[in-house]
Amino acid sequence: MPEVLVVGAGPVGLALAADLRARGVDVEVLERRESMDAGTRAIGIHSPALAHLETSGATDALLERAVRIRRGEARADGRMLAAIRFDRLRVRHPYVAALPQADTVAVLSRLAPPVRRGMRVTGVHDDGTSGRVLAVGPHGEEEIRAAVVVVASGWSGRDLVYRPGAVRTRHYPDRYAMVDVEAPGESTALVHLERGGVVESFPLPGGRRRLVAWAGTADVSDAEGFLRGALADRVRVEVDTSGASTFRVRRAVAPALRRGRVIVVGDAAHEVSPIGGQGMNLGLLDALTVAPLLQRWVRGDEPTGIARWERDRVASARHAARLAFLNTLLGRAA
Repeated sequence: MPEVLVVGAGPVGLALAADLRARGVDVEVLERRESMDAGTRAIGIHSPALAHLETSGATDALLERAVRIRRGEARADGRMLAAIRFDRLRVRHPYVAALPQADTVAVLSRLAPPVRRGMRVTGVHDDGTSGRVLAVGPHGEEEIRAAVVVVASGWSGRDLVYRPGAVRTRHYPDRYAMVDVEAPGESTALVHLERGGVVESFPLPGGRRRLVAWAGTADVSDAEGFLRGALADRVRVEVDTSGASTFRVRRAVAPALRRGRVIVVGDAAHEVSPIGGQGMNLGLLDALTVAPLLQRWVRGDEPTGIARWERDRVASARHAARLAFLNTLLGRAA
């Protein structure tokens, strides 16, 4: 029986598993997907998460692949409105590390224990003295027990631990179009607050940039065409928008993150706008701040710090959700 069982092998689940493994905890990871996630939506890892990732040895490997964003600017009509200097912060990592999510997953996968893929979890239960997970895998139904179970499965696994309606979800009408393009040059993060709606531009490794534009509230059938026109109209940029996609944002904050020996972290518990990387960083801090508490818990200590951790993380999620709502308002046409 593993000491900790992690459900979900996204960045948050892998970061927790790698951290616990570095602490000498016997940890097992289940994932329903057969292959590694190749998505690139979450690209920015913030300073607090980078500091916590040092325990597993992930930080240096991530920084080797990342662009370090030391400055951000807000612009409108071709002029700068304001700037933020991350390099002036008195922190261990005074920058945002920007890299595709697939690279983050690849780094963490090498540090975490091997993932058991093709495992569809159908139930998670607290039995008082252990956590119990029911799953269907390549060899049929299976029951797995662990001292503690951590659900890091993303929003799709929320129903495993919360009753219907327990986590209120708000669906915003806003839609966004996104594409990664070849754009060598400055490593400054740019937010264009234009009359037609926001355009965000973030540097990526290899001379690329992530471009995101507010697309209104109607369905966008041609993401490539819309984004090409929006960039030309709003910021006078012409780029190849092949491969553009659209996404919407939701807001959800669970009132609790623990039921006995079952703990929930990341998007399974709370969702905020992915713009600015708040969602992934919120989940990383959930996982990496609970890791030392789990280490002590599975070794026999009373889980006295878990309640305070839960209060702090719920408060952080509510604060991030409020900021994400203000960012959504700021991004609309005016």
